[in-house]
Amino acid sequence: MVAGYPNGDVQAPDATVDMRSDTVTAPLEGMRHAMAQAEVGDDVFGDDPTVIKLQNRVAELLGKEAAVFVASGTMGNLLAIGCHCAGRGEEVICGKDSHIFFYEQGGASSLMGVVLNTIPNQADGTLDLDEVAKYIKPENEHFARAKVLALENTQNKLGGAVLPLEYMEKAGDFCQQHNLKLHVDGARLWNAAVALKVPLKEVVRP
Repeated sequence: MVAGYPNGDVQAPDATVDMRSDTVTAPLEGMRHAMAQAEVGDDVFGDDPTVIKLQNRVAELLGKEAAVFVASGTMGNLLAIGCHCAGRGEEVICGKDSHIFFYEQGGASSLMGVVLNTIPNQADGTLDLDEVAKYIKPENEHFARAKVLALENTQNKLGGAVLPLEYMEKAGDFCQQHNLKLHVDGARLWNAAVALKVPLKEVVRP
C-alpha cells in the first residue's frame, strides 16, 4: 500500500514533452491575463503601443535600425524576399531543405514571381559557398538574376542544426563579393543564440 493512492496504485504524472514545434505550446494563465490587459491601438496608424514596444525591443536585441511585427514566419520571409528582389526574373539561392523552399507553398514564386534556385544543404545545415558560386549565372537576358542568398538558422529540417558564427561571417563576405543580399530565416534565431551562447545581435551581425 502506497500512502495517498487508492489500492496502492501509483500513477506517474504525464511527462510527455511535445517537441514538434514551438507552435504547440499553450499560453499560461498569466500570459492570457497579460494579453487581455495589454494596452492596444490601431496598428495601421502606428497607434498600438504594445506592438511598437515589441518592435523596438526586437530591433534593439538584433542591433538593427527597426523591426516590424508580422503574423507569421512565412509572411516575414516573403516580405524580406520582396524587399531584396524587384520581382519576376530575379532569383534566390537557398538550400533544398530550406523552409522557404520545402514549405511555404512556393510563395516566393507564386506571389513574388521570384525563382528559388536550390542547392543541397550540408549535414550541418550550411551551404557550400564554393558550390553557391557556381549557381550564380552570368549576366544575360536569358537567365534569372541571382539577388539573394537565403540561409536558415537554426535549420528546421536538419534537426535544428545551428549555423556557426564563423560560417555566417563567411556567408556575409561571400554575398558582398558577389553583390548578393543575405537573408536569414530566423524563425528559430533565439534557439541559435542560446546554442551559440552569444547575444542575438551576434548571430545576425553579417
